[in-house]
Order: sequence, then structure tokens, then C-alpha cells
Amino acid sequence: MARIEQKVRDLVSDDTEMESVVRTVLDRAEDGEVKWVDVRDDLSSGQWGRLIEKGVLIDGEAGFRLADPEATRDALENGTATTATTSSSDDDTGDSSWSMWDKGAAVVSIGLFAGYSWAPMRNVIGTIMDVVLGPLNTALPFYAVVMVLAVVTGLYSTLLQANLMDTEMMGEYQEKMQEIQKKRKEAKERGDDEALDRIQDEQMEAMGDQMGMFKEQFRPMVWIMFLTIPVFLWMYWKVGIGDPSSGQFGTMVLPFRGTVAWKDQVLGPVQVWIVWYFICSMGFTQIIRKGLNIDISPTGT
Repeated sequence: MARIEQKVRDLVSDDTEMESVVRTVLDRAEDGEVKWVDVRDDLSSGQWGRLIEKGVLIDGEAGFRLADPEATRDALENGTATTATTSSSDDDTGDSSWSMWDKGAAVVSIGLFAGYSWAPMRNVIGTIMDVVLGPLNTALPFYAVVMVLAVVTGLYSTLLQANLMDTEMMGEYQEKMQEIQKKRKEAKERGDDEALDRIQDEQMEAMGDQMGMFKEQFRPMVWIMFLTIPVFLWMYWKVGIGDPSSGQFGTMVLPFRGTVAWKDQVLGPVQVWIVWYFICSMGFTQIIRKGLNIDISPTGT
């Protein structure tokens, strides 16, 4: 189990005393199982609890057993070199595996938002995008053009989320937080103040994991915005908001509203073309996910 090996390395890198603790547990384990009474003279209850919290020790038949003795032993034998490599890798990747390109796309996406309020940028983007999308708009009615764009944006949004989002890591974080809450509840019920203090420290450590999970979730959104904002600005420009000379594209019929123009407001200040795009986008995105059998929800292992 690569996960167990990494967890042991993390324990040792956080606290050098944990190396001797793990070695003691390995030496005292019989057929992979060990009891607290076998090791309590050589390690503290806090250290024993850390092994359980990290999943290095799990429930056994007579006590606790090592989740993966071989992986645990390998982590100790190769711990120094691997820990240094991992630390170096963390320094290189920095923002939860964000590359220079990810950061660049984030900066450009933020800049593109100015197009919604700054007419010169909107007109430039609209004119450039019209070279590509103009022929499509000529061949199809505008409501069909919006449907096509919703399919395309839904497709690449799904693929980006599936390939750039680490659902396994997110699932592990959720499992970890659920386990912490469970242990906290049990410790409160039995009045174990020492365990509560230890769990509180673990919750504080988990805050760093939460930030990493947020960055993993936001990474595909950066690329989705990078690709979608120009498309959205083109629609904004094309209906006549950005360039009145572009003309109007007639009307359409909406449930409960009847015949409406594209710039009519239907949900507060939200206009018809925006509502139609999001209806198409949500519907087609679900169909695409089902058709490609893609699930972006967090998954545990």
C-alpha cells in the first residue's frame, strides 16, 4: 500500500521520535498484530494514538494489526531519501500541484473578467471570437448556437474536471475529517481529555489539507474560465449589448413567460440569453457525464 508507506514517512518527518516508535511496534507485532500492553513501556499513549489515527494500525482480532507491515518497513528503510525527495517535490509543485501554466491561466482568466464592464476589451474579444463563431451563427438560429456552445463548454469542462481534479485526495480528506469527528465524539463520551487534546492538534493539521483540497477543486475551474469567458463574452457582445450593430436574433418562448427577447430580464437582472445558456449547459453536462461515465465526486480508497 503506497498510502501506508507515505503515511509512515509523514509521521517520521513530522516527529523523528516516531521512527523508533514504528520500529518498536514492528518488532513487537506477532503475525502482524500488537497490543497496547506489549508496547506501553516504550511509547506514550499519544504516539500509540498517532499510529491509529494515521491508519498505520487498524483493528485486529485480539488488538491492533499493522495495515501493511511490508510497506511500513519499506518506509523506514527508505525514509530519509524519500522524505527529502518528497519535501523537494512539495517545494517545486508548491500550490497543490499547480504548474506555471495553471497560474498563468488564472491570471489571464481574472483579466478577462474586465471584458464584462470594459467595452474596448469586450469588443476586441467579441470581434476575434466572431471569426470562429460567426459562420456557426450564420448557419443556425441563435438559440441553436447557444445550445451548441453549451455542449462544447460542457464537454471540455467535464474532461478538465476529470483529468485535473484529484478526487482520490479529496475523498481521503473527507474520510479523514469524518474519522476525526468520530474519534472526537467517542473521546468526549468517555471523558478522555488527553485524546481530545490530541484530536484538536490533528484537526489543526487538517486545515492545511483543506486548503490543498480547495486548490485541487479550483485548478480545473481556472482552465474552464480561461476557455469559457471568451465564449460568454462573444454571446454578450453578439446579442447587441457589446455591439448594437450586431443586430437582434428574434425572440424565443420560455415556460411561464411566453415570448421573450434575448435581452429581456427573467430572473431579476438576469437576461434571457444567460438563462437559456445555463439551462442548456446544465442539461447537456449531465448527459455528457453519464455518456462518458465520468464521476467527479470525491472517492475514497
